[in-house]
Amino acid sequence: MSFVLKINPEREKTAKPKRILLTENKAEKRVDISIDGQPFTSYIYPDNLKKPVLYPLRTAQGTLITRGWPLQPRPGERIDHPHHVGLWFNYGDVNGYDFWNNSTDIDASNRGPFGTIVHQEVNKMVSGNKKGELEVTSNWQKPDGTVLLQENTHFIFSYTGDTRIIDRITTLTAQQEDVFFKDNKEGLVALRVTRELEHPSTQPEIFTDASGHPTLLPQMNTEGVTGLYRSSEGKEGHAVWGTRAKWVNLMGKIGNEPISLVLMDHPDNMGYPAYWHARGYGLFGANNLGYFAMSNGKEVLNYKLPAGKSVTFRHRVLIHTGSTLPDNQVNKAYNQFSE
Repeated sequence: MSFVLKINPEREKTAKPKRILLTENKAEKRVDISIDGQPFTSYIYPDNLKKPVLYPLRTAQGTLITRGWPLQPRPGERIDHPHHVGLWFNYGDVNGYDFWNNSTDIDASNRGPFGTIVHQEVNKMVSGNKKGELEVTSNWQKPDGTVLLQENTHFIFSYTGDTRIIDRITTLTAQQEDVFFKDNKEGLVALRVTRELEHPSTQPEIFTDASGHPTLLPQMNTEGVTGLYRSSEGKEGHAVWGTRAKWVNLMGKIGNEPISLVLMDHPDNMGYPAYWHARGYGLFGANNLGYFAMSNGKEVLNYKLPAGKSVTFRHRVLIHTGSTLPDNQVNKAYNQFSE
């Protein structure tokens, strides 16, 4: 006796989509990542950026935690540092070229020596119920188009309860020439957060108004500005900048929503534990290669990557909503990442 397995085509049509869904839109130069049907973040590489980024980032409740300006200005935001967009990875001095500060807002008379990270292709895109994966290739280029580094990055998107997780595993391969990462404070992986997660400050600044226009505010309104950095070493606030740590937890509230935004450095990374480029105005970064400025000149690292050789960096971002995470919970999550 033989059996024939019959597949109901109607049932196939109604199969549930993966909980973590990746959708590519080549025309708009983006890959969108959603969790349970709600947008989480997007990998974008438009022509008006000088590097691919993840933008924007949201909590499990859908709250935006990254600054909108300059791509999507929101009232009350700072309009400094136009190269601070979403979550990015680059460096301030690579064979003399500045990949960190480059943006289309730089005046034509001051266009050098900047490098550009140019997206090449999506190599892998996998949706899933427990995780989603995206693998991409980019080139770190000189102004004449010469490729200094090929970047292969593996993003892993996952979640647990009210926590969203992004792993970024970045491999840089030197091409035809040796590549020197001269000691520089501007690097390596970083985010620019929304106004509410900044440290409260009363200094005069320029912000966007309700129409998206720049406006000088001589006296800043700090209502709803609640951010506080805390490092794995117990440093808090502005004291975190220029210190080493395994992780840093940026805690605050957006409206009535308590949030912890944690950036982690992996023990296998060069320069571990990283120095932290964490500024009260909302720049939040881990620098594995910049020692001099962070240590007040006590340490120096000028890293050389020979032609044909590779180096890999691993970092994790946790976005937790509903509470701010105490040290013991962050350490538990960190141990899972590091192991």
